[in-house]
Amino acid sequence: MAANAPFLSTQLKLLIVDDSNVIRRRIERCQQNEHFQVVGLAANGVEAIELFRQTDPDVVTMDITMPEMDGIECVEQLVAMKPQVLILIVSALADKATAVEAMAKGANGFLNKPFSDRQLNEALAELIGGA
Repeated sequence: MAANAPFLSTQLKLLIVDDSNVIRRRIERCQQNEHFQVVGLAANGVEAIELFRQTDPDVVTMDITMPEMDGIECVEQLVAMKPQVLILIVSALADKATAVEAMAKGANGFLNKPFSDRQLNEALAELIGGA
């Protein structure tokens, strides 16, 4: 990452939202570095809203298909609360229309599952302007 990239002088608070515990833990492990501080793990959109209010993250990774509240609705609510939040959609849905809808609601990037650690890191770096 470029040394003069925005945000990189301080750790960014990261909220991870996915109904799969395996995916949440994988993203968490992958982001244990100097650029991100994981401030919460949510299994659905309802939990994500609550954790978002408590932790005020800078960056969110968001699944689309989840119980109780899906990622599209959650993105819309998070952006309404904090317009400058950066949201990376991480979804198994290869459906481009879903990705476009998430972006229209305020998401900033999209990463298809399955993904490698490198793809995740590159997507997050691009999201925060460090690519």
